[in-house]
Amino acid sequence: MPHAPEITGSRRSGLFARLSRAVANASGHPLTFAGAAATIVIWAALGPMFGFSDTWQLVINTSTTIVTFLMVFLIQSTQNRDTHALQIKLDELIRATQGAHNALMELEELTDTELEIIRRRYLDLAKRGRDTLRSEIDDTGSPELKM
Repeated sequence: MPHAPEITGSRRSGLFARLSRAVANASGHPLTFAGAAATIVIWAALGPMFGFSDTWQLVINTSTTIVTFLMVFLIQSTQNRDTHALQIKLDELIRATQGAHNALMELEELTDTELEIIRRRYLDLAKRGRDTLRSEIDDTGSPELKM
């Protein structure tokens, strides 16, 4: 019976991953949006009290720039993690599916030229499948694809 892969990792990267996931989840929450919108409304309402001064404008510009700058890295970190997890899941499905080509695992590591060659082979396979359907013949199964 096959065993599950060993999971290892450092506390440090785990802490960052947990923190980035928590902040990403919180930033996508409706209450966070409401809080951000309320902040803008309050800032705009304070405009007349501060005479719409340069400092009044600088406060919101600086604040939004800092938040945006940090969120770019946070979102990228979360996206990278999600993409890696998804690729691993797809690789496991390929590995576990009888007749699937193990060569398709980790395609994201290939060059653009190598990916294009494989993509064209699948486009050709799809065209042959459509042609078969037009002939009213079943196109199911796993036709061989030369890698």
